[in-house]
Amino acid sequence: MPGTTPRLAAPKPRGGISQSVADSLVIARRNLIRMSRIPEMVIFGLVQPIMFVVLFTYVFGGSIEVGSAISAAAYREFLMAGIFAQTVTFATAGAGAGIADDMHKGLIDRFRSLPMARGAVLTGRTLADLVQTALTLAVLAIVAVLLGWRVHENIGKVLLGFGLLLLLGYAFSWIGALIGLSVRTPEAATSGGLIWLFPLTFISNAFVDANKMPTVLRHIAEWNPFSATVQACRELFGNLPPGFEAPGAWPMQHPILASVLWSLLILVVFRTLAVRKYRSAG
Repeated sequence: MPGTTPRLAAPKPRGGISQSVADSLVIARRNLIRMSRIPEMVIFGLVQPIMFVVLFTYVFGGSIEVGSAISAAAYREFLMAGIFAQTVTFATAGAGAGIADDMHKGLIDRFRSLPMARGAVLTGRTLADLVQTALTLAVLAIVAVLLGWRVHENIGKVLLGFGLLLLLGYAFSWIGALIGLSVRTPEAATSGGLIWLFPLTFISNAFVDANKMPTVLRHIAEWNPFSATVQACRELFGNLPPGFEAPGAWPMQHPILASVLWSLLILVVFRTLAVRKYRSAG
């Protein structure tokens, strides 16, 4: 009819993988821009791991036996793989808090109303967190070198070690995404993202030789996915102390393969749960 405003058809989303990838990259870019405007997020993220390196090396390093050595220098090399792994997994709390904040502000509801892939919002967020984690890891590695940490393998193995760390961190970021979608406030997401990480990282081989733990704790540490990545990185960095013998459990005898399998399993399970939660979140 004359004078009637024509109704605009809703934009049709592109199909399949191309839509998901493009939408995920848009969300990732949005989050990276947001992070660049809040540099203190990166700075504060570095403070804790640097404190752990200094405290464990200079306060406890001279009294903790690793392999057949008791020295700050030997313990520093033993410790760094654990600190790196702890750093990438503790980013889980930040991922959860960011998503919970978006939920609290209603941003997720607006994203859900757009013609975009359902998993793109979470994928974009976790990719942005992965970039931030990689930057944090790079700065932490430089600080570790300044404090005396050294690698004793070729560049290929060293890069593979850092690749395993980032894969573990990315897998754990999906745990953070699920937590962020399941709570009501960013504060709750931060608490929920940290409370289980402390026992996970400390009942492991990150800070002490698992062989010296009580039997029950030793078995938990040996099959801890966190321990597999730590052990793999020590081998790839050439940071195993003199006289050190890996526990007999399969993940400790094949840590690189175990690290990849654990990380992929966590990634698949928690991505599936997080996307399902995103679709039904109110």
